[in-house]
Amino acid sequence: MSRRAWVYGDDVNTDLLAPGYCLKLPIEEMAPHCLEAHDPNFAGNVRTGDVFVAGENLGLGSSREYAAAVLKYLGIRVILAKSFARIFYRNALNVGVPALFFPQAAEIKIGDDLDVDLIHGTIRNKTSGKNYSVKVIPPRLMEIIDSGGLIPHLEKQFARGK
Repeated sequence: MSRRAWVYGDDVNTDLLAPGYCLKLPIEEMAPHCLEAHDPNFAGNVRTGDVFVAGENLGLGSSREYAAAVLKYLGIRVILAKSFARIFYRNALNVGVPALFFPQAAEIKIGDDLDVDLIHGTIRNKTSGKNYSVKVIPPRLMEIIDSGGLIPHLEKQFARGK
């Protein structure tokens, strides 16, 4: 599936993604404030199916789950980054958003048209014509993503008596 790229640099922190003053708001009221201090155009223009691309240490800062959840709410369906803060990485998977380690993130430009194949670990930049390979998400974690996140995954497991 083609996805439009939103590209950011290193050290995009959880405070930028989910500002502290919004944490008591419902996610639909928090979402318009995602990245507003860095890119005020992001939240109003991101579309369902888009991909979030960042450099090193994406999601550093506090462990707020909302940082990943708000990206999902806004329509981001894949996150690519050179590296992730550990808790942000797991939070992304737990809310059902695939997060892939992508060392070539700096080669992607905002607005590039990307095809991301999670099963085979391939990324095709349809704008530049370049193809990339990335390490796939382990099958047990893909089950969580395919279920829509950890909570729906656990609900399914408990419903089956596992």
